[in-house]
Amino acid sequence: MVRVPLTESERARGERLGRLLRTARGRRSMVDVAAHARISVETLRKIETGRVPTPAFFTVAAVAGAVGLSLDELVDATVEQLR
Repeated sequence: MVRVPLTESERARGERLGRLLRTARGRRSMVDVAAHARISVETLRKIETGRVPTPAFFTVAAVAGAVGLSLDELVDATVEQLR
């Protein structure tokens, strides 16, 4: 399977997602949030730094739940408005 390269917009969206999740995590440790979301600390680190710009939906949902964000908040903060 050949992976189609991400667009600049998709990479930017992943970076916005990572920043949002990092900010929402606040002073909580990555270990605590990753354990609550049932993902590895390395996966959380990659998402927060934008190294995984298109994480799986259920991974994003789990992290959002762990840091107290709704999916609506994630969409509002990360998706460019369609015009």
